[in-house]
Amino acid sequence: MHKRSYWHATLGQPALPTTALPAVAETVVLGAGIHGAAAAYWLARAGMAPLLIDRAGPAAGATGHNGGLCVTGTAEAYPDAIARLGHADARAIWALSAEGFALLQAIVAEEQIACDLRPGGTLNLALGEAHLAGFKRSIVALAADDFHQELLDRPAAEALLGLPLGPEILGGKYNPHAATLHSARLVYGLLSAAVRHGARLCWGAEVTGIAADAAGVRLQTSQGALSAGAVVVALNAWSGDLLPFLKGVITPVRGQALATAPFAPTLPCGFGAPLTPTGEYGQQTATGALIFGGCRAAAPGGDIGVRTMEPSDEVQTALDAGLARLFPTLAGVPVERRWAGLMGFTPDYVPVAGAAPELPGVWFAGGFSGHGMPFAPIFGRLLAEAVATGATPAALAPFRLDRPGLAPA
Repeated sequence: MHKRSYWHATLGQPALPTTALPAVAETVVLGAGIHGAAAAYWLARAGMAPLLIDRAGPAAGATGHNGGLCVTGTAEAYPDAIARLGHADARAIWALSAEGFALLQAIVAEEQIACDLRPGGTLNLALGEAHLAGFKRSIVALAADDFHQELLDRPAAEALLGLPLGPEILGGKYNPHAATLHSARLVYGLLSAAVRHGARLCWGAEVTGIAADAAGVRLQTSQGALSAGAVVVALNAWSGDLLPFLKGVITPVRGQALATAPFAPTLPCGFGAPLTPTGEYGQQTATGALIFGGCRAAAPGGDIGVRTMEPSDEVQTALDAGLARLFPTLAGVPVERRWAGLMGFTPDYVPVAGAAPELPGVWFAGGFSGHGMPFAPIFGRLLAEAVATGATPAALAPFRLDRPGLAPA
């Protein structure tokens, strides 16, 4: 069984250019996932000549091991987010994700990024009356704030997906503001565009220390020291290893997924389902493979704090059973790949972003809690603005480090 993610196995692009680590750089981005790539793109567009550094290469973390879904909204149900965060912040976070989703489509079109972006929405399936009632509450709360989704009954859900559903599924909640895509090709395309606009890429250097100095920021790496005017830290699950104030605020969590052999395309949109408390998700790719992820609740401790990127038998067995439970006719479709990646979670499921305390010139973002794709384009632009102006943009206020209720896990 192949353990390389579907996205990396099917990238099919030439290697991106790399440069030796310089001694000095105007701006530096740490991390080559979707958020680091977006930050480098916007910094390059602004003429700030960023140097992006990653020890492993493009999309080596969560982005290259996810389900290939970009879904607007908060990581938890909207009424729950309102109760946890307050109405104003929950609404602002949802609206910013929608802005990021629109911005992603614009970038892909402008830069002609071939990443199989298909804005067909996503359907969350209801397994029983309790889930259906929760979807109804969410739709009502969303409509009150001008965010519109639709409740589908079982026949309509089956008609949309084009597959027979398991007997316990009563319907679903359809979010039109979502897309499926090829995650690694998106990152590759963003980085290629950043290079065209003046960015440089450096692979293989591991950053081991960061400190303020007279010139701005001093980075210690496995390939030597580097001085920068400003640094954007986009390491997500690994953020606490470099920035101690994020230890416990951003916790690594292992996520797992599988890919089936290709079959005749039927699913026109992404899907989700609350089979377990941690949630499941998937899509059918443009070439017919079905991606299915989640089920980490089957792992000891929910795979919280696990740092190994190896799939486990418990979760993969649960994924097999979950896929057959949702779509009984797929029970016999062969599985070709199984993989794992690391996400970064915060205690309240909302990212953190802003200026690093006591490190002038250092900005950070992370803790996307498995829901980072819609935020990447807009966070990248806002962090580029922060570097240019030296001030935290007002739009990042809901993601501040000192927000109420955000305490180390």
